[in-house]
Amino acid sequence: MIQPERIQSLQNKHQALDDAIVQENARPQPDDSTIAELKRQKLRIKDQLADHMH
Repeated sequence: MIQPERIQSLQNKHQALDDAIVQENARPQPDDSTIAELKRQKLRIKDQLADHMH
């Protein structure tokens, strides 16, 4: 099983990516490629968390 510190670290990274997506979307002309990359990173972290929870 994954250590609680690792889970917390992944959750923090997931939240930071979510915040970055919100900030990018708030710009007058958001960069779609940046948003797509941030979403991909966020999904990878979500998958890592899901793998360690099972």
